[in-house]
Order: sequence, then C-alpha cells, then structure tokens
Amino acid sequence: MMAAYSGRGLHGQTVEAIASMIFGGEFRAGDSLDVTVLQERLGVSSTALREAMKVLTAKGLIGAKPKLGTYVRPRADWNLLDGDVIRWKFAGRPDPGFLRDLHELRSIVEPQVARLAALRRTPEQLDALRKALDAMASAADPVAADLDFHRALLAAGDNELLIRMEVVMGAGLAGRDRLVHGSSGSDDPVPSHLAVLAAIERQDGEAAEAAMRDLLDKAWRDLEELL
Repeated sequence: MMAAYSGRGLHGQTVEAIASMIFGGEFRAGDSLDVTVLQERLGVSSTALREAMKVLTAKGLIGAKPKLGTYVRPRADWNLLDGDVIRWKFAGRPDPGFLRDLHELRSIVEPQVARLAALRRTPEQLDALRKALDAMASAADPVAADLDFHRALLAAGDNELLIRMEVVMGAGLAGRDRLVHGSSGSDDPVPSHLAVLAAIERQDGEAAEAAMRDLLDKAWRDLEELL
C-alpha cells in the first residue's frame, strides 16, 4: 500500500491513485489517459483531477499533445530523482535493475560522505548518529532508525549539495529497507553501522570510508539473497 503523497486531502489521494495505475502497469508508456473516464472512476472534481495532473506532469510521468491528449510519458522522461517517484516504484514489485542502480549511487556517494563526516562532524551531529544507532539496536522501527542514521551521516558531511541527495537516497533506502527488514533472514544491521560510527568518532576518514564500503557490500548481499 502506498504512503500518502505529500499533498493533502483529495488532491493528494488523486495523485496517489493515478500514480498507482501507472506504476502498477495498468497504464504504460504511450497510453492515453481519458480524463473524463478518470474523473468518473475516481469520483473527483475536474479541479482536483487537473491539479493532480499538474503534479504528475511536473514529475515527468504524464504529458499532453495535440490530438493524442493526455498520455503516459516514456520512462526515460520520468524524474527518477524525485522522492515520490522512487517511492511509487518501490510500491510495486521489486525492480532488480532499479535496486542495482540505487546501490551503485549509494556506493559512489556514501563512502565519500563518511570520509567527510569523520573530518567535519560536530558534537551535535555525532550525537545524532549515536541516537540513530541506539534506535536501530532497539529494533522498534529499524527502517526509520536506518533512515535517521544515513540522514545524519549526510548532514555530518557538511556539503550542502550532498545533503540534498537525501531526497533520492532517503526514499530509495526506505524502500530497500522494507524489503530486507521484512524478510526473516535479514542480518543484524547494527555492527556494520557501528563500525562507521566508530571511525567517525575517531575522526579517521580512511577507516570511515572503508567501513561504509563494507556496510554497502553487506547491504547488497542481503538484497541479492532476498531477490
């Protein structure tokens, strides 16, 4: 089941419903969307539907052309760096290619962020990392705790552009974590995260980078076993 789009009320529900149809395969690239039929099917006003279409257009999912009307755009046009688009992809069945791409992105970014965090972290940022790890160890909500740890890591890297990667990596990591932590065979994530934190505490950039690479390698092995 999809989490709610950030837009509230009927507008947000309409966005979610149409996105579900696209990502669920009911509408494929190039398919026309009959707005009259959609309006009747969803039981919404023309205004609510029009506003929802604007959101999906901004995310690259749909477009409009003379004679063709409203249609689903090719996947190459989708804004895959949008948090909602990533979440919608994970709401369907797992896409091994997309999961691989996400892992490669994390492997490029996060080891270097860990190195920067070891050199730049403030006491407050270090505390945020510790609290996230403590929450992870409690196992009350491992997905939320893992997200908090990686968000805190990006913040500790003290690079404004890299911090913005949270929109992409946060949504992707949440989807990946729900797959892995929902399986019975998933390993304890605490030791690998603790190794990263320990290196950051020591301000050892090289060790922090290496520990993050080890963490990501383990994360990929867990995912491969699940898939």
